[in-house]
Amino acid sequence: MIRAALIAAALAALPVQAQEAAEAPGAVLRGLDKVAGTTSDLELAAGQSVAYGHIVVTLRECRYPAEDPSSNAFAYLTITDRTQTQVVFDGWMIADSPALSALDHQRYDVWVIRCKID
Repeated sequence: MIRAALIAAALAALPVQAQEAAEAPGAVLRGLDKVAGTTSDLELAAGQSVAYGHIVVTLRECRYPAEDPSSNAFAYLTITDRTQTQVVFDGWMIADSPALSALDHQRYDVWVIRCKID
């Protein structure tokens, strides 16, 4: 128990290095229609919206680690349900951790695959 406390204290004293993030002009998302059982890839440019079934997905921006573009993607999305005329998701989605900040919709799932760099 004392050993665990010493390790935790030593780790807390280490400096944390922030990764530099670069902004991409677009992103690739994947949508799942849970009722039909089909998936579709959605390619969006920053600021663009696309209709996917009853929802509209808007990409605000996509960022990725500057040192390793293929390692992860962070996309800021706004998702609106057209049948309810309300925003059902507004925030960052992370490709490596889709469950951390997920869309909670009865019919559709949307998650980030990668940023479009080219």
